Amino acid sequence: MRSLLFALFFFCSISHSQSLLKLTTEINDSIDFYLEIASFNKEDKRYFNKAIIYTEKAIDYAKKNKLHSKLPDCYLVLGGVYYDLGRPDTAIENFIRSINLYKKDVPSANLALAYYSLGKCYLEKNKIDLAEIYFKKSGEIYTALNFLDAIELINIQKGIIQKNRGKYDNAIAIFKSVIQSINNNTFVDTKIEAYYQIGEIENLKHEPSSAISYFEKALILNSKHSKNIQLQKKILKQLSDTYKKDNQYDKSQIYLERYVDIADSLDNFYNNSLSENTFDRIQFDKQLKTIEELDKEKKSQQKTIRFTKLISILSIALISILSLLSLSLYKNNKIRISTNKLLKEKNKELTIEKDRAERANKARSEFLATVSHELRTPLNAINGIAYILLNEKPKATQLNYLKSLEFSGKYLLTFINDILEINRLESDKVLVEHINFDLVDLVENIKISFNEFIIENNINFHLLIDSSIYPYTIGDPTKLSQVLINLVNNAIKFSKNGDVWLIIKKLEERENNTTLSFEVKDNGIGIPKDKQETIFDSFSQGSVEINRTYGGTGLGLSIVKKILEILGSNIHLESDANKGTSLQFDLTFGIGEPLEKKEPITLNKKNASNKKRRILLVEDNKINQMITQKMLEQKGIPSVIIDNGEEAIEHLKTNKYDLVLMDVHLPGINGTEATSEIRKFDTKTPIIALTAISLNENREMLLSFGMNEVITKPFVPEEFYEILFSFLSNNEE
Repeated sequence: MRSLLFALFFFCSISHSQSLLKLTTEINDSIDFYLEIASFNKEDKRYFNKAIIYTEKAIDYAKKNKLHSKLPDCYLVLGGVYYDLGRPDTAIENFIRSINLYKKDVPSANLALAYYSLGKCYLEKNKIDLAEIYFKKSGEIYTALNFLDAIELINIQKGIIQKNRGKYDNAIAIFKSVIQSINNNTFVDTKIEAYYQIGEIENLKHEPSSAISYFEKALILNSKHSKNIQLQKKILKQLSDTYKKDNQYDKSQIYLERYVDIADSLDNFYNNSLSENTFDRIQFDKQLKTIEELDKEKKSQQKTIRFTKLISILSIALISILSLLSLSLYKNNKIRISTNKLLKEKNKELTIEKDRAERANKARSEFLATVSHELRTPLNAINGIAYILLNEKPKATQLNYLKSLEFSGKYLLTFINDILEINRLESDKVLVEHINFDLVDLVENIKISFNEFIIENNINFHLLIDSSIYPYTIGDPTKLSQVLINLVNNAIKFSKNGDVWLIIKKLEERENNTTLSFEVKDNGIGIPKDKQETIFDSFSQGSVEINRTYGGTGLGLSIVKKILEILGSNIHLESDANKGTSLQFDLTFGIGEPLEKKEPITLNKKNASNKKRRILLVEDNKINQMITQKMLEQKGIPSVIIDNGEEAIEHLKTNKYDLVLMDVHLPGINGTEATSEIRKFDTKTPIIALTAISLNENREMLLSFGMNEVITKPFVPEEFYEILFSFLSNNEE
């Protein structure tokens, strides 16, 4: 299937060494030359590294010679290489780059292929909703191009999605439609795959006879028209397993031997190296032996059956005796039936109460999420006005009031964020990321972020990291940061004039991963023994006095516990009143790769106004319009305000801006729909989403509509300006 997809992009790939030599002399150092060499190496699975090298050369060549129309093709090829390497996250990044660079107003097969490939990546990561979005976009383009055979590739993926969701009838209907639609040999592999998928579904439905029928059809079609060895190998393996389930051991052995013959031929092709097929041969030799043993066992069972018949005759005599005993059990039976009836009624009542509790919990979560989300808009006004007034040199008599207002706004924002985080963690929408990051750098940055709080509380902070720890790890840096920030914040807050330790030790290291121990401890006020069982409950801080003295929402440790449960770990607490607290947990990380150090991008603020940069603000709330425009004016950047999506689309058709700030929740056409329409005629102008983000929104979803970045309301001024300046600096070049 993957080789067939790649053929849609490279119809003229290199076929032999003579044509390669000729191509070298004719298009020396050209983009197409590099891409075709990358394709050639990609098809030979042993040379993925060369495929990556030549694709990156093509990208560098295109950038150097300003051949921007070639860049989306380059990123599309690079994404395909990383997908075949089993690195879907890196593949997704490159597919999104290619999609953002293609012209959306002109349907093309390459754009359709990019959407399709992105859908496959998300399907592999089990993000079904995103996968369906991109398969739909790909199908619309293929339909517009009248590329009907390619649409069947998308239908195969739709069928697999239905199969994974357990909707077998829907999946079978899709696969049968694919079979009927393909009438030529160009896409015969797609038809074979449809037969194969139906066979797998019949196996899942415990219908081995029907499954065998579809596998046989797939095998015959492959032998006549495709001769795809990998497909043949996969089908033979399923036939052997299915016959074995159906107790047809002779036929199972025949197909298994055919499978092993193919595996042997593949081993010889790769010079008998220790490849995947060699491991298959070892495994299936064991399976052959198992089948032979099962055959012997079946014959032994037949002998046992004959002996059992004799035993049955003797059993009849015993039944007469047992019948007498059954009379004495009759009364006990009646009592048992009565008891069971009572238990069923109680179970029914418990089920009703359980449903009520679940509905109440869901209503609570939805209410808190809605209230938290709706509070962000007025809170943005409070924080924004406070920030603006503090920067306009207020009177000394006003300064304390404004600082109190600023503190209260930030406290309320923290509280709202904690409520949203608790609701998000309790929902089924939390996914664990696997990202390559620098663990040591992350921990040191967390320590730096607490410097002011450390000085304010007169804390001696000790950061102790095991020197044998390899810093580059694969895991979820965002969730790890949340856990450490909450624990360190509590340790500092409850240990004024004391000591706080953040200790990281290596517990175990294997070939592909390492297990680390994290401990945050302090010598502060500690936690009484009678409060330790409830300290991880939401809104729990030990006592009312602690809440009044130290403040806080009481949600931090609850968030920590839920995040660690999602990551597959537990938190361990040791504490004594007035002696301090220790919180410890273990996490396992993959071994990562060294990261390139990137210099931060800053705007030349001195020249920002001289270059007459302009920003379009699309925002319907009058207060938010005023605050955002004022924050831009303080940096010398003029702006134009439009309060709805429809006018913004028409305005941008005839006016150019350096950047667009787009509110997501607009009347009529919302911000995401407006962005999709703008991207049809303008793919270059940066568009930044402004949103009081809710449980149903996420950064990845907003970027999929063509937005370049997301800023969350209420604005944190430093983050707002940093994001703004990074995009304006890029345009400055």
